[in-house]
Amino acid sequence: MIYLLCIALVYLGITSLILWMNKSDFRPLSKNHVTASLSTTPTVSVCIPARNEEQNIKRAVQSVLAQGYNQIELLVLDDDSTDSTPQILEKLATHSKKLNVIYGKSKPDHWLGKSWACHQLSQKAQGDFLLFIDADVWLEPNMVSRAVTSMQKSQADFITVWPVQQMGTFWEKAVIPIIYYGLLSLLPARYVHNKPTWLPARFSHHFAAACGQCMMFNRKAYNAIGGHQSVKQDIVEDVALAKEIKKGGFSMRMYHGQKAASCRMYISGKEMWQGFRKNFLALYNYSIPTFIIMALLNFITYVFPFGALLFSPVHYNPTVFLLSGIAVATIIIHRLILAEWFGWSKLYAFLHPVGVSWFHVLGIQVLWDHFTNHNVKWKERPTS
Repeated sequence: MIYLLCIALVYLGITSLILWMNKSDFRPLSKNHVTASLSTTPTVSVCIPARNEEQNIKRAVQSVLAQGYNQIELLVLDDDSTDSTPQILEKLATHSKKLNVIYGKSKPDHWLGKSWACHQLSQKAQGDFLLFIDADVWLEPNMVSRAVTSMQKSQADFITVWPVQQMGTFWEKAVIPIIYYGLLSLLPARYVHNKPTWLPARFSHHFAAACGQCMMFNRKAYNAIGGHQSVKQDIVEDVALAKEIKKGGFSMRMYHGQKAASCRMYISGKEMWQGFRKNFLALYNYSIPTFIIMALLNFITYVFPFGALLFSPVHYNPTVFLLSGIAVATIIIHRLILAEWFGWSKLYAFLHPVGVSWFHVLGIQVLWDHFTNHNVKWKERPTS
């Protein structure tokens, strides 16, 4: 037991260092924003793929139309929706000449749905910059202007913004912060922005991450890497695109979306389960050994110390009590920092092992899917 707690504390020490680094390196978009003029500022094509998004699409579209940046074209692709999404888009288009509604072509067998939709959007877009956002994302009125400024100041070819996640149900609040916790405690943002000097250049693309909910490309860089066509069979297409950017020798930065972009990723526990189920294993490059090893490490680090602390008074062992207490306190401090950072409820910091355990149960489901060749559907469409 003491040996396992020591493993947990070493891992927590590493993640504490990375989280501390990211607190200064993972920044919001530039506070400055520009007022577009026809001669001096780049045009931005905002591209929104939409499939069965009747609950979200109106808010997303209206948030783009409310941007103070004038050099915008808005393209929304209806990806063969079976709900009222097309009708909502038609109504919105009658009230705004800036909105261009595209009706998607049938998906080829060798493409995955989202990449195919984004590829079609890119073919129609005319902008110098391409901003892809999901239909469940909404933007603050100066977001596009701030994103352009950030691109220009950092001289980046690609930026990705991690929206502030809005959560309603218990399971959303217990589970979704785990994603941001994993990102910010494992991936140093400075190595996403700049090549690590201690790592051979050919391996630097492994320090690449992106949030497909909000990504902006310089058009030249997007075309140079082959756009979404280069990742047409990657279910985690956002990370794959970030890696292609780095492999191509282009620069990228990532920002958090405070006061810039928000998202309600899922609206029910069932939808969240299916959403993560479709791409959980893909995050580990479909490596079963890596998937299992990381599951064990996360259990030892984020679940076991809570159990050890809870039951140590039964068979009192001062060493176990001390080590588990330090581990639990460290985890809760991490979570309280994130809650303050992103405006989440601090109470859910104390339910960290519940959220981690949810992912462990999901992992069992994902392994079952893998070994039984079960094809998970998302929005009434197979994911592979």
